[in-house]
Amino acid sequence: MSTPISADRVGRLPVPRPASGEVADACPSRLISPLGVLDLRGSAGRDVCLSYPFDAAVMVCGLPGSGKSTLLRAWSGSASVVDPRVTRTSFEAWMPTWIPYALYRPWARLSHMYRLRGQLRRGGPLLIHDCGSRSWMRWWLTRTARGAGRPLHMVVLDVGPQEALSGQRARRRLASRRVFALHQRGLARFLQQVGRGGPAGVPGIGSVVVFDRGQRDRTTEVEFGNPPA
Repeated sequence: MSTPISADRVGRLPVPRPASGEVADACPSRLISPLGVLDLRGSAGRDVCLSYPFDAAVMVCGLPGSGKSTLLRAWSGSASVVDPRVTRTSFEAWMPTWIPYALYRPWARLSHMYRLRGQLRRGGPLLIHDCGSRSWMRWWLTRTARGAGRPLHMVVLDVGPQEALSGQRARRRLASRRVFALHQRGLARFLQQVGRGGPAGVPGIGSVVVFDRGQRDRTTEVEFGNPPA
């Protein structure tokens, strides 16, 4: 379970898979309520609907270009979405063009976290766009969600660096080599941590669902339970 991962193969580790028949025997649209670690990579591309509690916050994570935004657009009808790019775009709109983003990135990040904390406290289903590679951000999210009385879950897109780079080129937004490498190493460490410790390796997070490219393209549904009476 602790086999090292090469830098060019993010998360290719033996994350515990569903029990025999969990996915193979599924109907065309399989309803799954994630708990613990669920690896759906290589699950024959079956349609899957993920079901979460009404007050759940779900982080959709992966390398830049892995398809997080596309998946969130498909799921946005089921929950509010918090995307850091919205905050960045608003900052860029009123900052002088000659000031590089790197200079005001800390303030943009703080503004995003303030908005995210407000959404977590507000209640109701929530989808969070995040790379998932920064341990300090995962710690802050688990702590903030716990303080808001919310269960926190993760969906990780493990599509590989080449697919992620292709996605960046398609959207015409290229991350720098340094930033991409940082995300790559951080996500690899996180998935190693999950592979070694299972649910205990990610304290404060109710479930971690891992998709590959094929499952990402087929998993177009998410649902949240009814609000309490």
